[in-house]
Amino acid sequence: MADAPEGLRQLVRWLFPGSEIAGVEALAPDTAHGDTEKAGGYGVPLRVAVREPAGGTRTLVFHTASANIFGHDRRSDRAGGMLLCFDTFPLVPDHVQALDVGAVLPGGKLLSLGQSGEFYLLTTFAEGRMYAEDLRRVAAEGVAGPADLARCEALARFLVRLHRERMVEPDAYRRAVRDLVGHGEGIFGMVDGYGPAVPAAPPERLQAIERACLEWRWRLRGRESRLARTHGDFHPFNVVFEEGGGTRFTLLDASRGCLGDPADDVTCMSVNYLFFAADARRAWARGLGPLWRRFWQVYLGESGDAAILEAAPPWLAWRSLVVSSPRFYPHLPAEARDTLLSFAERALASGRLDPAWAEELFR
Repeated sequence: MADAPEGLRQLVRWLFPGSEIAGVEALAPDTAHGDTEKAGGYGVPLRVAVREPAGGTRTLVFHTASANIFGHDRRSDRAGGMLLCFDTFPLVPDHVQALDVGAVLPGGKLLSLGQSGEFYLLTTFAEGRMYAEDLRRVAAEGVAGPADLARCEALARFLVRLHRERMVEPDAYRRAVRDLVGHGEGIFGMVDGYGPAVPAAPPERLQAIERACLEWRWRLRGRESRLARTHGDFHPFNVVFEEGGGTRFTLLDASRGCLGDPADDVTCMSVNYLFFAADARRAWARGLGPLWRRFWQVYLGESGDAAILEAAPPWLAWRSLVVSSPRFYPHLPAEARDTLLSFAERALASGRLDPAWAEELFR
C-alpha cells in the first residue's frame, strides 16, 4: 500500500473525527484477461482503508478524473462530471454513497465543495457600449458611416490575428465539431428550444437542417489542420466598443474551450449583419449590406483562408438557428426567420458559403 496524501488524511479526519487512514492502493479498472478485458476508464481511483476510533474499519474510494477525448479534455468537463456524480448518486437506489466532492489544490490540499451551491465567476468590467447598439442604429437609420465601417474592419482584423494561432490537436478539432452539432448550446440544443409551432420553423424544416448538419460533421473530418484559437461566441452582444466612435474594444464571454474552426467566429459575427437587416430590409443597401461585404472582404483578404467558405455552412446554420430562435428573439417576424434559415439551408445544400448570395436576400 502507498502512503496517503496529507490532503486526503485531513479530509478523512474531517468527515470521520478520530479516524485515520491505514493505507491506500490503486484500483485496477479490470482484472480479467482476454477479449473482454477493459483497457481503462476515466481515472485511477484509490481504495482507502480507514481505521475508526473504536477499532473498526471502513473502506472508501477516492476518485480523480483524467483527461481523455470523450468529452473530458477540458478541466471544466472533469469538474462537471464530479459535481454531477455528487448530485445524482443519492438519487439511485442501492448506489454507493457520495460523501464529498471538491478540488485538489496546489501542494495536494483538498478543498471541499460538498456544501456549495451554484458556482460564480468574478471578472473586470468593460467600459463602453455593446456593438449590438451600433447595429441597431444602422438598422434604424439605414446608413453605415465611416466609423461603422472602421469598427467592422477592426473586428475582422482581430479575428485574422486571433486565428493565426493554429494547433495540431486533431481530437480538439473533432470535439469542436461534435459540440457544434450535439452540445446543448449547439445545433441540437437550439432546435430543441424552438417548440412545435414556430412560424417559418416547423419541426420538419428543423429536422432537415439537423440532418444536413449531421452529414456535415463527417464532411469536416480530415480538416483537423484548420484548428485555431477562437473566441467561441464572437457576436455583437459580446463586443464592447469604447465610447466616442473609436475602434478599441473589449470582449466578453469567450466560450467552448476557445479552440475550433475559424468559421465559428466569422459566421457568429457576420450572421448578425443579416439578422439586423432581416427585420429592417431597407437598411441593407447603404447600411448593413456594406458592413457584411466589408467584414468578409477584410477577413478573406488578410487571412488568405479561402477554405473557410467550404467549412462555414454548418457553423452558419448553427448561428442562424441562434438568431432565429424564439427563446432568444421572441418578437422576430416569421419573414425574417425564414430569410435567415433559407440562407443557411442554401449554404448547407451547396457545399460552401458564398457571401455574395446575401445580396439576393434583400433585393
